[in-house]
Amino acid sequence: MSGQQPSGGSASQVFQPLSADDPATIAGYRLAAKLGAGGMGKVYLSYTPGGRPVAIKVIRPEFGEDPEFRRRFAQEVQSAQRVQGLFTAPVIDADTKGAQPWLATAYVPGPSLADAVVAHGALPVEAVLLLIAGMAEALHVIHGAGIVHRDLKPSNVLLAADGPRVIDFGIAYAADATSLTGSGVTIGTPSFMAPEQAAGRRVTPATDIFALGQVAAFAAAGAPAFGEGTSHGVLYRIVHEEPDLSRVPERLMELVSRCLAKDPEARPSVAEVIELCQTANAETVLRRPEDWLPSPVAADITVRAAAPAPAQTPPPPTTAPTAAPGPAAYSPTTPAAPSTPPPGFGPAPTPPPGQYADTSQTGYPLQAPHAQPTQPAHPGRQYPSGPQPQVQHQNPAHTSGQFPVQAQTHPGHVPPPGQQTHLTPTPPKRRGGRIAAIAIAAALVFAIAGAGAAYYVLKDDGKETQNNASPTNSTSPKAETSPDAADTPSADDKGGEPAAEPTPQADPEPAEYKSINLTEGYHLTLGDEDLRPQDGEDQGYELSYDSGGYLDAESEGGKLVLLDPGQAGSLAACRAETRFAQNIPVEKLSKGRQVCITTGTGHMGLLTYQGHSSEDSPSTYMTVDVTVWRNATG
Repeated sequence: MSGQQPSGGSASQVFQPLSADDPATIAGYRLAAKLGAGGMGKVYLSYTPGGRPVAIKVIRPEFGEDPEFRRRFAQEVQSAQRVQGLFTAPVIDADTKGAQPWLATAYVPGPSLADAVVAHGALPVEAVLLLIAGMAEALHVIHGAGIVHRDLKPSNVLLAADGPRVIDFGIAYAADATSLTGSGVTIGTPSFMAPEQAAGRRVTPATDIFALGQVAAFAAAGAPAFGEGTSHGVLYRIVHEEPDLSRVPERLMELVSRCLAKDPEARPSVAEVIELCQTANAETVLRRPEDWLPSPVAADITVRAAAPAPAQTPPPPTTAPTAAPGPAAYSPTTPAAPSTPPPGFGPAPTPPPGQYADTSQTGYPLQAPHAQPTQPAHPGRQYPSGPQPQVQHQNPAHTSGQFPVQAQTHPGHVPPPGQQTHLTPTPPKRRGGRIAAIAIAAALVFAIAGAGAAYYVLKDDGKETQNNASPTNSTSPKAETSPDAADTPSADDKGGEPAAEPTPQADPEPAEYKSINLTEGYHLTLGDEDLRPQDGEDQGYELSYDSGGYLDAESEGGKLVLLDPGQAGSLAACRAETRFAQNIPVEKLSKGRQVCITTGTGHMGLLTYQGHSSEDSPSTYMTVDVTVWRNATG
């Protein structure tokens, strides 16, 4: 994706209106304008809820359908979110799993270097030195996060009032994973590739240094150092021919020529690039941001600073319409209370167990006197009541806060043991009803008293029989208990002997594997008894040597720690370390350097780096010793 802004200097050209096929919002970000489009997708202007402008980069649907692109894109976005340099546009939000992936970066109100040179010509030497020094600082932070930019070019360098901004770092790595790059979709510009990149060899941070030299030559001369034309012609010249530096000023020759060395080992480091800039001009520390660019380019910054706001920023919260008086509206965080239909509507409720309705006054069907209950009582449900006597049961086993169940009774009904019974006779309508009610109440009282006495006698007798027949045995199945037993404290609750403390487990024995040649693009699974490299890079694995040039803890919950030089690695040392990283650049490894590995599957390991493949080797691999402690994190 090429920059945040299209070419042109007027506001109408910079901020293009949204067309019919453009979305109005992206994941809650209301879009204000379209900033540009490229091989990766489209770029839109939006704002954070606090009013800061951001650039939303929406990836093309074709790329989103490629699973390997999604995996790499998620990996690079995660790494890019750790990049917080003064001369980078930080990634502040992203969605790598949605139907159409996107990421949001800080909006930079300035033209790209490509647009500025096309519109106003080459930059003066002082501006080029300030430009390259700032870009070198950006690369220092990017490489420190384990990222190789791979697509450093003028359109990915924005010119802000206080210095340059490098954008789109790491995205080209994800694009390389998809087959779309070979079917008419162009990602990157061949004019700014390194020889090893053009030849399909290993990409390292030195690849970005070569591109930095090309950017410097373009900014100073106004044209690419290896010319323009067809892609294969430009790539051939990059690999086999020398650059055309005839229009590069003398003060920049050493800087540009050293960066454009064919051999990656001969190129300067990021720190050396900054020193070369300072040697060429003492004013290369970006101390005067207000005038580091020519006035025509600075005027373009003013145009881009006046960014249009969307119609409403942020999107207004959705307000529910005022409802008419009635039940409370549904809330996802509040459990809905069961509604009770008015009389005559909805199905007839089923009385709770042991309760029999009388159709003479309520209209509900009468159950058979000795029928078994078909539906358990529902705590909190209110049942209709008529003028006949009512019984209210309260079960101590019920939790506090629940309403007591009101039940209709029938002569001869006995409440379950443990329930309290309250008689609430209703006013009689005639004398005959009063006499009948008194008779029923008297019969019910005697029935309850007799049933209670029988219950306690049988209960005690059952306990004695059980105690005599079966002694306590911790291994025998538990007998069924009544609901009241749920509240009976256990032996431990009654002050019995405390449970014995678990015996500490001994550390697992280490398994050692010597001289493993881990090829780029392969992985190790520490749980394998035969620890051998296997082809593939996937988050389900535990440790991989990614083609981006770094070790990666692939499994979910996996972590790496790079131990200090001379620090002796061990199981205890790895357990004590908290300097976790998801990946470690291979360039940070030297012979004897050790890496602690913690997998998401419970294993721990210690990797000792022994060396790397030679330049003339047909494959790229590292030689490592690995010690594994399986199930060591439990």
